[in-house]
Amino acid sequence: MTHWGQIVVMVLSLAVGFGLGFYLRRYLVGEQIKKQRQQAEQMLDEARKEASEIVLAAKDEAIKIKDRAEKELDRRRAGLRREEERLQRRREKLDHRQERMERWEQSLNKRQSALDKQRNQVEKLQQERLVTLERVAGLSKEEAKQELLAAVEEECRQDMARVIRQVEAEAKEEADARAREIITYAIQRMASEQVAEMTVAAVPLPSDDMKGRIIGRGGRNIRAFEKIAGVDVVVDDTPEAITISSFDPVRREIARRAMERLISDGRIHPARIEKVVADRRKEVERIIREEGERAAYEAGVPGLHPELIKLLGRLKFRTSYGQNQHAHALETARLAGMLAEELGANAEVARLGGLLHDIGKAIDFETEGTHARIGAEICRRYGVSEEVVHCIESHHHEVEQHSIEAIIVEAADAISGARPGARRESLELYLKRIKALEEIANSFKGVKESYAIQAGREIRVIVEPEEIDDLATIQLSKDIARKLEESMEYPGQIRVTVIREVRAEEYAK
Repeated sequence: MTHWGQIVVMVLSLAVGFGLGFYLRRYLVGEQIKKQRQQAEQMLDEARKEASEIVLAAKDEAIKIKDRAEKELDRRRAGLRREEERLQRRREKLDHRQERMERWEQSLNKRQSALDKQRNQVEKLQQERLVTLERVAGLSKEEAKQELLAAVEEECRQDMARVIRQVEAEAKEEADARAREIITYAIQRMASEQVAEMTVAAVPLPSDDMKGRIIGRGGRNIRAFEKIAGVDVVVDDTPEAITISSFDPVRREIARRAMERLISDGRIHPARIEKVVADRRKEVERIIREEGERAAYEAGVPGLHPELIKLLGRLKFRTSYGQNQHAHALETARLAGMLAEELGANAEVARLGGLLHDIGKAIDFETEGTHARIGAEICRRYGVSEEVVHCIESHHHEVEQHSIEAIIVEAADAISGARPGARRESLELYLKRIKALEEIANSFKGVKESYAIQAGREIRVIVEPEEIDDLATIQLSKDIARKLEESMEYPGQIRVTVIREVRAEEYAK
């Protein structure tokens, strides 16, 4: 076969293949389209069926909703009809009630008219009776009222005074019994000496010849001693004794001990004096520290600041009316603690307040102010609690007391200072105090006489019965007591008794 023949065969083969493929493709596409049309028609039929079913269901649901709505509407209409009927019945009842109220109001108006007529008649009768009474009694209405009020006032004052006396007597009896019981329990629990130790400034001498040696040539020894010790040495006509004077009790004690050492040793000259005074100063400082620690330990108040311990020890050489202040502070602390335990108060605060209440007396000679305020400021400076500081600054009423512990500390201080043998008082001071008591009582209006008795523990006041009535006697006793508290200082308490004598006189004719 030639080359051209092969080409013809190939062209014919391609043509036949192309025609066969075109025929097959057209046939297959037609079949596929036919199948898709059948499937679409089938799906359309199914959709129509489903839509018909949905429409039917929707119609059924709409019918049901409509039925429910009609039923609900019927129910509400029935409720409205019932409510309307109820309101109608209530309206009818209100109409009936209004009719009854109108009839009742008419009846009340008639009664009010009758009452007004009767009231007018009564007022007219009362006016006529008042005019008749004023004519018979010879007094007007206001004058009679004033006399009646005066009589009632006088009667009420008498009754009031009687009731006040009765209540005060009952309260005082009960309070005195309870106070005696508490104080007795506290004192029974504490035993102390009757007379407190007293520091003296007199130094005994073996003979009067020792006075010359103490003075020294040209007075050099006594001048050196006074300069080094900081005291005044009084050498007078007192046999076999000299006196050491100083406002500082510690300095006075150092000088006393140094003088006793110099006298016993016999060597008295300026150099020896300086050494002995220095040794005695160290000795007294050691005693002060030991006494302060002992007081804190015996009072049961550990943990005090060292400066407070030192000030407590200094009270060992301080006295008041002959009473040693170190022993007084310790005794007051014990009494305050016991009283607080009996009364259910804070015993720790009361005990510490009692121990430190007079600590200001350790330096009151070198600091301006009262010992209570000085002591309170010192304790506040060294970290003592405000409750204890209040007990200290208020135990002489320089500050108003606002705690039971402060009152307990004041009572313990008074008990310790007022018990027999605790303090001594000169005759001159005693007479001045008695005179001052009577002068204060006599300064009040209506007082006829006054007498201070029981060593100044009680003052009896006799009043003029024409000027002071029963009620005024009670007030007078309180006024006198208040003025005594404000203007005088005294240990313990002073009883004020006001006496009013009533005399009734009449003559038989």
